[in-house]
Amino acid sequence: MTRFIQLFALLGVAVAVLAMPGKTLAEGYGQQKVVYHINYTGGDDNKAYTGAMRNIQNHIDAVGADNMEVRVVLHGNGVGLLQAAKGDPTMQTVVSGLKEQKVKFNVCNNTLTGRNIDYSNDLYDVWEDDIVPSGVAELSKLQIEGFTYIKP
Repeated sequence: MTRFIQLFALLGVAVAVLAMPGKTLAEGYGQQKVVYHINYTGGDDNKAYTGAMRNIQNHIDAVGADNMEVRVVLHGNGVGLLQAAKGDPTMQTVVSGLKEQKVKFNVCNNTLTGRNIDYSNDLYDVWEDDIVPSGVAELSKLQIEGFTYIKP
């Protein structure tokens, strides 16, 4: 019975939010700065990477691209996301779609150097301006600047 009460309470909140005159759901979230941290492998069929990018898109859909500043910091195994996208047109479309919504992908130079990765040949759509000296230092810097940390 308690679960039903909780469900009805949640539905009531959702209806109340939807019924707020002159407000959209995106307005209720305000301006946001967020950094997504990816340092893991994609797993079978890159499902972890696909899931992370879906989380980012869902976040943008809820808040509105104009209300957000989004960074994705990739280091360690996370650089595999852009390596996988290099040969996968579907992932290329998703990454490009996020970039069109002003999502910035930052890649760790320590990882590139340590793993002997040439960003211009081995990664999808990475430019010199996308490279940061250290992925973990970038995460800390962005949090100091007010970005909310999310690890999908």
